[in-house]
Amino acid sequence: MDFRDSPEEAAFRQEVREFLKTELREEWKARPDEGEEDVATLYQRRRPWRDKLAKKGWIAPAWPKEYGGAGLTVLQQFVMNEEFAEARAPARDIFGIGMVGPTLIVHGSEEQKKEHLPRILSAEVRWCQGYSEPEAGSDLASLRTRAVRDGDDYVINGQKIWTSAAQHADWMFLLARTDPDAPKHRGISYFLADMKSPGIEVRPLVDLSNRHMFNEVFLENVRVPARNLVGEENRGWYIGATTLDFERSNIGAAVGLRLLVEDMVRLVQERARKGLCTPSRYRTLRHELADRMVEANVGKMLSFRVVSMQAKGLIPNYEASLVKTYVSELNQRIFNTGVNALGLHGILGGDKAPEGGRYPRGYMESVGSTIAGGTSEIQRNIIATRGLGLPRV
Repeated sequence: MDFRDSPEEAAFRQEVREFLKTELREEWKARPDEGEEDVATLYQRRRPWRDKLAKKGWIAPAWPKEYGGAGLTVLQQFVMNEEFAEARAPARDIFGIGMVGPTLIVHGSEEQKKEHLPRILSAEVRWCQGYSEPEAGSDLASLRTRAVRDGDDYVINGQKIWTSAAQHADWMFLLARTDPDAPKHRGISYFLADMKSPGIEVRPLVDLSNRHMFNEVFLENVRVPARNLVGEENRGWYIGATTLDFERSNIGAAVGLRLLVEDMVRLVQERARKGLCTPSRYRTLRHELADRMVEANVGKMLSFRVVSMQAKGLIPNYEASLVKTYVSELNQRIFNTGVNALGLHGILGGDKAPEGGRYPRGYMESVGSTIAGGTSEIQRNIIATRGLGLPRV
């Protein structure tokens, strides 16, 4: 790995820093009490920040310029994501910009590109993902949602679960089985569904931290025009895996966790000055926080490993799984340390709790981090078989 920027990368890094310094307002940054704010309200509050990114051409850094993106290289994306994370800038739209947009660029028809890509860039339309089902999470190819061709439409019946922000979404990209007799990976198709279509019902799922982030989505005789099939019928599994943004290093998460540890260090020091932390407890926490800081920097090094591979034209496989597993599990350990640092106050939530209840809420939310995007068990299987060459059992 080469940790040094090239002259071109150094110049780009400086450009990003200057942009963040002059354009990023304090009220747009990620805040400890953000979990208490309604998602729609938060989205509107940060709309001016999105407009500034659009004016700069940085809304979709990985998209080709011909489709309204910035066309950045892998290393430029890495630099931007690292600097944005260091500045605590809001995350970009993962579903529209990071997932369905790149998929349409590669596999979509010209009609689909013209209809959807401009509205993704302008934030006129918000998207959600219809992949997981009650009986198909880590083993997604076992999904049962069925799509049957009927004239100019497909009729879709089934259920999706853990659908983030479905209550705010205008459209959903989803996978449904179109050939029940084919091998399970080969009979799936990729569809775009208008969330206002008759037969779609969204039911809330409230998580441990009492937030409505997830939903169940029921589809009953939902008619989706055949023109909303992306790519070929029965090729949806491979289409769904497509992404133009090859930025899989997770540098934003790694930097974010290091900043979180730094916040905890300041919190413990302040509590010690106020006499809220005994000397013996302070010594214990110093060692625990030192461990977390070392671990956070290890996460950053793992991210550098992935991006170094990408810059050489290599495809990270088990390396990306390693980063995902490590960072998601570290997320839980760090928030557990935050709860411990507050003592009995660590069980309090709400606006009047220390740090606005940031750490207990974060710990409860972190439980899902080792499940979302592929469980730690699945990731370890990938690391074992593809990385260590161990046999399947």
